[in-house]
Amino acid sequence: MTSGNDAFALPETPYRAAGSLRGRTILMSGGSRGIGLAIALRAARDGANIVLLAKTGQAHAKLAGTVFSAADELEAAGGRALPLVGDVRNDDDVAHAVGAAVEHFGGIDVVINNASAIDLSRTDDVDMKRYDLMQDINVRGTFLLSKLALPALRKSTGGHILTLSPPLNLDPKWAGRHLAYTLAKYGMSLTTLGLAEELKADGIRVNSLWPCTLIDTAAIRNMPGGESMVRAARGPHIMADAAHAVLTGGNLTDSDAPSGNFYTDEQVLAAAGVGDFRPYSLGADEDQLVPDIFL
Repeated sequence: MTSGNDAFALPETPYRAAGSLRGRTILMSGGSRGIGLAIALRAARDGANIVLLAKTGQAHAKLAGTVFSAADELEAAGGRALPLVGDVRNDDDVAHAVGAAVEHFGGIDVVINNASAIDLSRTDDVDMKRYDLMQDINVRGTFLLSKLALPALRKSTGGHILTLSPPLNLDPKWAGRHLAYTLAKYGMSLTTLGLAEELKADGIRVNSLWPCTLIDTAAIRNMPGGESMVRAARGPHIMADAAHAVLTGGNLTDSDAPSGNFYTDEQVLAAAGVGDFRPYSLGADEDQLVPDIFL
């Protein structure tokens, strides 16, 4: 059974995988919709085990999909799914998710820090509850999920933490445009930087991935002017293919360090042999696509 959420059915793309995630166990924060669900669906096609920790246990009026409908889609795509209703801000929920993944699938091979909150308000206008929400989900949630999964990742033959966060671009314009959000996303990226260095001896890879263009998600559509913005966006399947390439090694060259990278989707897919990115767009010409922030 599927959820009927056709927006996240993955179309055929020019990406040809060099490796597989079959039998690997992925623990993801969020994932009931959007980029997270697309990444999970791509892994499910390989036959991966996927544990989803997400807040949405019941249908939302404005957001399609729940953690349970997402799990149905993953099973239909060929994977094995364990849906867990929980909040990445809650220590007990995260600890339970880690324990459930180990108990249900025998371990954890990959952690994907996908859950994120966004508010692009300037400093005068940002509500401090929204500020705290972004810090708690984006920074603390990424740190907590990564931290609690470390014992299981150390037992994996190829542990990997992948965080959906941008390169640490210190051009002042990004902090100047939306300081609160920039602090939250860069906190995620600093976690990648620090853990990659800290875990060198443990054989756990830690990397970040970020889209070059705006991606069509419910979060963007629900922003002021979002419906018009996504007309010049790419679909989430480009991030699904890019994450798959990073997690399987793709065709990234031997000269690339295995950890501590801030990849973009185009960079990864170009290395994997993709030369035409038009199939990933939603109809706009390539020169009409909206570049993503922080690049």
